[in-house]
Amino acid sequence: MGSSANTETAMVIATPASNHNNPVTNGGGAITNHTPAPILDLVISESDSSKKRRTGVLPLEVGTRVMCQWRDGKYHPVKVIERRKNYGGGNNDYEYYVHYTEFNRRLDEWIKLEQLDLDSVECALDEKVEDKVTSLKMTRHQKRKIDETHVEGHEELDAASLREHEEFTKVKNIATIELGKYEIETWYFSPFPPEYNDCVKLFFCEFCLSFMKRKEQLQRHMRKCDLKHPPGDEIYRSSTLSMFEVDGKKNKVYAQNLCYLAKLFLDHKTLYYDVDLFLFYILCECDDRGCHMVGYFSKEKHSEEAYNLACILTLPPYQRKGYGKFLIAFSYELSKKEGKVGTPERPLSDLGLVSYRGYWTRILLDILKKHKGNISIKELSDMTAIKAEDILSTLQSLELIQYRKGQHVICADPKVLDRHLKAAGRGGLDVDVSKMIWTPYKEQS
Repeated sequence: MGSSANTETAMVIATPASNHNNPVTNGGGAITNHTPAPILDLVISESDSSKKRRTGVLPLEVGTRVMCQWRDGKYHPVKVIERRKNYGGGNNDYEYYVHYTEFNRRLDEWIKLEQLDLDSVECALDEKVEDKVTSLKMTRHQKRKIDETHVEGHEELDAASLREHEEFTKVKNIATIELGKYEIETWYFSPFPPEYNDCVKLFFCEFCLSFMKRKEQLQRHMRKCDLKHPPGDEIYRSSTLSMFEVDGKKNKVYAQNLCYLAKLFLDHKTLYYDVDLFLFYILCECDDRGCHMVGYFSKEKHSEEAYNLACILTLPPYQRKGYGKFLIAFSYELSKKEGKVGTPERPLSDLGLVSYRGYWTRILLDILKKHKGNISIKELSDMTAIKAEDILSTLQSLELIQYRKGQHVICADPKVLDRHLKAAGRGGLDVDVSKMIWTPYKEQS
């Protein structure tokens, strides 16, 4: 998904093997006298009807379900989301944009006809009938549960808005981007300006985040671009890691370009133009060529709900290196310096909740292990800048809290704490607070 250009996984394309059985033979290999012609005729007619059926379903309609060969060489169920005609091809010569129903939407892609097993086609009409029958059999509770599953990550949208969002973003418009030394496969749709509608690959300047259609344009731009790091103030440097604070109002174009880039890897509504109200914290790996972005988080300048983080992203080539945990930890260190408690903007996706629950678990249990005597939720909140509600929900999920005599009591058995800490995993990279040079944002008069 996010790897250097020379380590991309190759797509394996093969024609599906035939499933027809061989004619029945006797021990010597000859066809038996009492069942020769009928069996041969049957096999031939089955083959002919199979071919007719395969050509009869082409071109496939949007909504069709079929088995498709993926990059692992195996066949997986897909649903056709969109189709486009191959210019110069025959009447049935189409490419299809498919969703692998077993996998996340980020793996949706354009595929060629040869990758499909046309004997497995289920028509969109069949699916609608099946859905109608299934829905009649469902209880109201079951249907609500399925509806809730379908809107994962989009809980803030009503049904009409969700349908509009899915329709607008159903087809990934940019397939790959080049950013620095990496060529990265994108995951989702991003609403780039109309003049980029005909592009499948974009070239980004890794410092100012300007994007271009062609490599030659990027090369010309790089000769003129004098940035070697994100615009804004460097507020943290420890070894080769740096963090820059970028004001969306002062650096509007950079912030908008960052949002276009981030939306390629985030499947929810993000801000594109309304960047004035946000601060962006860009994490970079630094070398002698400059500071190269690995991820970022954004936060509102003034949040009435005490949100200390709006969006968070680690770019695919830099994932699984502890940077996501570092960004979460950094957002709480900023909250501590502001003298406020903080919490991430809701709703959280399932993956987001897992990341935060892991951070909250490690921080809280580490304190409970070292602390002697009683400690309250309020005291934990003051020490960590974690909102009291998040502390309570985390400890309850770990079954470390009980309600006795009108108050919550934390049960901190050392062996239980160790077991939960082990399950929570490593904390990733540490934020060295002594290396932070930062003052809370104040509106310019």
